[in-house]
Amino acid sequence: MNENNRISLERASELKSRIEDYIKIKDTIPTGLKNTSEIESRKRKILDLLNANEEDWNDYKWQLSNRITDVDTLSKILNLTDTEIKNIKNVQSKFRWAISPYYLSLIDPNNPYDAIKLMSIPASVELDEGIIDLDPMGEEFTNPAGSITRRYPDRLIINVTNECAMYCRHCQRRRNIGQEDCQKGKEVIKESIEYIRDNKEIRDVLITGGDPLTLNDEMLEWIISEIRNIEHVDYIRIGSRTLVTMPQRITDEFCDMIKKYHPIYINTHFNHPMEITKETKEACEKLANIGVPLGNQAVLLNGVNNDKYLMRCLNHELLKIRVKPYYIFHSKHVKGTSHFNTSVDEGMEIMEYLRGYTSGMAIPTYIINAPKGKGKTPLLPQYLISKGSDYIMIRTWEGEVVKVEDNKAVDIKEVINKSIM
Repeated sequence: MNENNRISLERASELKSRIEDYIKIKDTIPTGLKNTSEIESRKRKILDLLNANEEDWNDYKWQLSNRITDVDTLSKILNLTDTEIKNIKNVQSKFRWAISPYYLSLIDPNNPYDAIKLMSIPASVELDEGIIDLDPMGEEFTNPAGSITRRYPDRLIINVTNECAMYCRHCQRRRNIGQEDCQKGKEVIKESIEYIRDNKEIRDVLITGGDPLTLNDEMLEWIISEIRNIEHVDYIRIGSRTLVTMPQRITDEFCDMIKKYHPIYINTHFNHPMEITKETKEACEKLANIGVPLGNQAVLLNGVNNDKYLMRCLNHELLKIRVKPYYIFHSKHVKGTSHFNTSVDEGMEIMEYLRGYTSGMAIPTYIINAPKGKGKTPLLPQYLISKGSDYIMIRTWEGEVVKVEDNKAVDIKEVINKSIM
């Protein structure tokens, strides 16, 4: 063995030692793909309860119309205590809840701390009056027309419905959910589209809600085609958690429709590896196969995913189903959601752990939304230690401080002129 081989083998051994903690723990992290048989068993129980069959289960319209919205039905699937039942009834008078049969099948009925349960089933802490703001993003004051939210120079949001397949307990727009499903009327959406048409600097339009994929294909196509016909709009984005909570929505017919209007991007919202199942895998792969780039916008949630190993696992599982981890959002301080709040230190620890310990493809950007619509602000660990006139001191992902030359740019035209004259 020559000296180069020896040094290389020593370095490889050192690198291997740095991942041993994750290797030991990763198999204990529950994922939907590993727990297929348990999910299938719970699915059968739900089908029997609802007197339904496999064909019904695979029909998103059945899933949407059979969302569980009452405690009596829920308690036949989940082992709820009397106190939990009482608390759910108290909360639902103020904050609506509903869960698709599919998403319900992901919950471990015997685990009171189950991550999927925490995100979907009401808890008494939602009535805590500590945080009173229902609109921390100030969307009420960034609505120039129709159902638009505009926070940036060249892009904006159209909100097309308040309906979702499941109402997340951490939702930033819970003020819009109310007690009834309400799609925006065509006149409101037309006003929104006319605003885009009249403002030629708008090049990027995000369709959101609620969840726009609760709309039928015809309504969605009308909205998308109208926006696509605006010459200065470069591309359209759809923000949807339906891929996670009701993946049956991604039908062949939907794919045939959506691929006519490229470039279209879809950003979805996986928060936990248990949400990545064979059904969500199939839905994401259908979209990827027709050329729709998929990104994930997770929210850092206390008790759900504020763990560096779990978040790493989530990002790896996402890449396997062709979804790029895009953002980790610091949770917003919305009334009724304070129990999900985490510290910025927890988010930074996750980002420190990801950098260098996994591929760049698996590292999203950690984002905190500035209050009252001031926009997304990235938070990064500090790798630049100090700066001299011709060098910088940086901290590597392993914590080593090293010196790097900081060359000033030369006049490139002058360099080229010397070489051609």
